Amino acid sequence: MKVLWQLYEKKHIDLVFADEAGFQLVPCIPYGWQPIGERIKLLPRKGKTMSIFGLLHADNRLVCYPTEQMTNADFIIQCLDSFVSRVKEPTVVILDNAPIHRAKKMLAKRKEWEKKNFFLFFLPRYSPHLNRIETLWRKLKYEWLKPRDYKSWGTLTKAIKNILASFGSDLYDIKFSKPYYIV
Repeated sequence: MKVLWQLYEKKHIDLVFADEAGFQLVPCIPYGWQPIGERIKLLPRKGKTMSIFGLLHADNRLVCYPTEQMTNADFIIQCLDSFVSRVKEPTVVILDNAPIHRAKKMLAKRKEWEKKNFFLFFLPRYSPHLNRIETLWRKLKYEWLKPRDYKSWGTLTKAIKNILASFGSDLYDIKFSKPYYIV
């Protein structure tokens, strides 16, 4: 990673962090409080899911591909093919080791993409802290989406799309510090 950041800072490559996130009408509740002895039961509900494959440039430009379909390697390849068509300089996309990122179909596309100066870099296992887009998903789910946004599927999808379209504005921005291994 250190070498990638150095190449990015010298303007030899564009550096992009990519991953997907899913959103449903049932909000993600990371923890809760309850009176001692009282048991609270949250039943899982099935319903629509909006999945977003996002690509976050090191300079905070964001490209998103939303879908209500199942995300799989074919979807990720379709997104990356679309993204590659706009690449103007050598680009490295940082991904985690999710099975769909390591699928045979994905790895088979690497040679084709590399001919277009588009490279995949896989993070070490269990290192989501190195993927900046994870911070974006966390802030979107736990800070920027409000309880009123979960009123209906329409209000949720509209809120998500508005937030992502406004990313980088004063309202929805992330000020990343320089990576610790560069300082």
